[in-house]
Amino acid sequence: MAKRKRLELPKEPFSPDLETNTNGLAPRVRMPIAEVAGDISGRAALEEVAREMTLAESEGRVVKRLPIAEIGMQHLMRDRMHLDDAEMEVLKASLLSRGQQTPIEVVRAGGGHELISGYRRLMALQAIGETHVLALVKNPDGAVEAYQAMVEENEVRADLSFYERANIAIACVEQGVYKTPRAAVAGLFAHAPAAKRSKIARFLVIREKLGKALQFPTAIPEKLGLALAQALEADPKLGGRIVDALRKTPPETAVAERRTLERALERRSPPKAEPETLGKGLRLEAKTGRAVLSGPAIDEDFLASLRHFAVSHAKERG
Repeated sequence: MAKRKRLELPKEPFSPDLETNTNGLAPRVRMPIAEVAGDISGRAALEEVAREMTLAESEGRVVKRLPIAEIGMQHLMRDRMHLDDAEMEVLKASLLSRGQQTPIEVVRAGGGHELISGYRRLMALQAIGETHVLALVKNPDGAVEAYQAMVEENEVRADLSFYERANIAIACVEQGVYKTPRAAVAGLFAHAPAAKRSKIARFLVIREKLGKALQFPTAIPEKLGLALAQALEADPKLGGRIVDALRKTPPETAVAERRTLERALERRSPPKAEPETLGKGLRLEAKTGRAVLSGPAIDEDFLASLRHFAVSHAKERG
């Protein structure tokens, strides 16, 4: 029978990578499979982070620091027509003391970027001498989404005048973004209350009939604007009279222009009443102090009856 060979443990561990136990016991050998598993796990984690970062960037959730000089402002018509000097001073002071806290929104265009929202912040940063701005690079799905983003940002952060809201609605129609001004109001201000959308729609009348003649349209208060819109619709000639008055005496201040509009409302002639049909061949046009009957039904018998009624009514009142 062959003699069996006795197996012996190796005097040195086969792996060069030894892990020393802190309890003073014999060193523990790290097996190669553990290293492979660790490498695979690490790579998987890095790939997951890379995927998440790519997704976040594509969705416009990554804040980037961009040169202000490379951001254009021609991509969209701005909804804000006037920058209040006092409000801009407050914003500049805040940026100087605390820095930019909220990023603007831009879209890639050509070799640079174009502004979507954050016009006031961008102007304020330029004014205080900053050369870079924090921005979210968005990828809006067409012009409609881009305009909605701009409008919603301003609706939340700084209230626009009703005239500015109506103006951007008409500008979107002129650029082919919406088919009609009312469709633009419904789309741009979809999240606003119905009453607010209705008021914006009323200011569309002012923008369409008086827009080119007004020097300070953003200063028109809500109450005056609603009354003016109603009057312009009721009296087709009122718009022309207001335009003539503004051209004859150009207002130098918003207060002066407002007074011109108020005087035009006070002086406007009341709308002519439509004749009322009382019966076949008989119409009535009436207002306080005056009544006119007309039509083929007015013959000698009708006039006699009318005289009798008028005399009787006068005696009863008198």
